[in-house]
Amino acid sequence: MSGRTVGTDRHLAAPALSGKAAPILVVGGSGFLGCNLADSFLRDGEHVIVLDNLSRPGVERNLEWLVDGHGRAVEALIADIRDLGAIEAAFRDAKAVFHFAAQTAVTTSLERPTDDFETNARGTLNVLEAARLAGRRAPVIFASTNKVYGALGHIEMQDMRGRYMPADEATREHGVSETQPLDFCTPYGCSKGVADQYVLDYARSFGLPTAVLRMSCVYGPRQFGTEDQGWVAHFLIRALAGEPISIYGDGKQVRDILHVTDAVAAYRALLNSIDRLKGRAFNLGGGPGNAVSIVDVLNEIELLTGRKLATAKSDWRAGDQLYFVADTRAIADALGWKAGMPWREGLRDLYAWLHDDRGAVSGIRRQPRRVTA
Repeated sequence: MSGRTVGTDRHLAAPALSGKAAPILVVGGSGFLGCNLADSFLRDGEHVIVLDNLSRPGVERNLEWLVDGHGRAVEALIADIRDLGAIEAAFRDAKAVFHFAAQTAVTTSLERPTDDFETNARGTLNVLEAARLAGRRAPVIFASTNKVYGALGHIEMQDMRGRYMPADEATREHGVSETQPLDFCTPYGCSKGVADQYVLDYARSFGLPTAVLRMSCVYGPRQFGTEDQGWVAHFLIRALAGEPISIYGDGKQVRDILHVTDAVAAYRALLNSIDRLKGRAFNLGGGPGNAVSIVDVLNEIELLTGRKLATAKSDWRAGDQLYFVADTRAIADALGWKAGMPWREGLRDLYAWLHDDRGAVSGIRRQPRRVTA
């Protein structure tokens, strides 16, 4: 890489671009959503610091992509958010912080709950403390998850044309809103829920301008999806490789999938209005217009690839929601944001990228699972 990369044994020195505006810090900036957001700011002429430990398979390629495209406008600090001393320098001059770094798999959290806690809860506290101690009152915008609402088992479901849908008409029409009580389930839900609440409290307790986006399923280019996280990309990767796809449960589960360009637009809009919206949490997803079942996505992939997919049924996974569709009226009212990419068009976009980037199909899927940080 031609850009400046700082290892974990060194502090970040003065900003690489002397005299330029203060940088935007993207924590987990080599990940799927982080690198797309970083790229959007870099294309606008911003200086961006990417903080990442590069533990997730494939993300080093995203960092190379950023550096190849933007050169010295992007800096990298290779460090782990579990180590406060190693990350503090990145916050020193940052004018805004986006926090995407996480352990993202429910299965991993059940296997290694302590590691899950240290990354998602302790790591987020370290991010908040680093931002607070820097003394710049830089906004911190956090990527939370719909899993903070639990399995939603209290919502009565009906099988409607091969999909699980709420019996309640208003929920079917609009989705699940932020008024839904928090109900942490699985160690992953607990650790992300703790982080979610800490981020909101730092606005109340310390006056730090923070906000939270509780995301549904985001997908798109530069996503190296796995069975545990990034399922839309994972399905396409397996399909292009001619390999079977595991379905947990019966495939009637419904999610509102959101293309990454729409997610990036939401994060940027929230930063622009952070003084007005600090201390708030919003649900972020494709909404009812982009609500799909697992089977819907598999059927569309068969149309894209022109061949029948091999699938294998497996037991239900702990804490799996039969239905989650984000009610996006709050973020629409606050920011004027709405999802613009229809899900079939978005799936074609991801398919085209994966088809062109054969490394996403042939190399990434064979690497061993590692804990994301």
